[in-house]
Amino acid sequence: MKPKYPLEQLILIKQRRLEEAERILKEKKEALEKEKEKQKLLEEARDQTLRHKEDKMEQLRETLDAGTTSDKIEVMRSYIKVVEEELKQKQKKVQVQMEKVKEAEEAVEAARQEMLKKQQDVEKLKMHRKEWDKEMKAFETYQEGIETDDIGTAMHTSKKYKR
Repeated sequence: MKPKYPLEQLILIKQRRLEEAERILKEKKEALEKEKEKQKLLEEARDQTLRHKEDKMEQLRETLDAGTTSDKIEVMRSYIKVVEEELKQKQKKVQVQMEKVKEAEEAVEAARQEMLKKQQDVEKLKMHRKEWDKEMKAFETYQEGIETDDIGTAMHTSKKYKR
């Protein structure tokens, strides 16, 4: 009868922890992708506002070149200030989102390191299991050799007495 591997339960526990770490890593990667997508959308909105501001600046230049009333120019300038304020707010949102993306990247890296650590634990136990199996096989062979010697000695002794 072959003895049961004493660390079998530990292998199962470590394997479950590895699977959990892999699941967490997958979740962190998905969260990172969502944050990157959100950043992309915010950057597009900011760029659109920037283009709008540039268009209004060009329109103001053309109006100044054409010569118009100062009231109209003031209205345009105040509108450009509103657009600049909106642009600043959108840029701030982009900066905040970039921080969130950075945090998500760090979380992914931490989860990846944790998963690698758990993977190493499982690999170490598998190596230990192989060594243990080798030792058990060698011990079994040794035991069989002793039994064979005992049987041989008993048969020899039995034949010796029969003579």
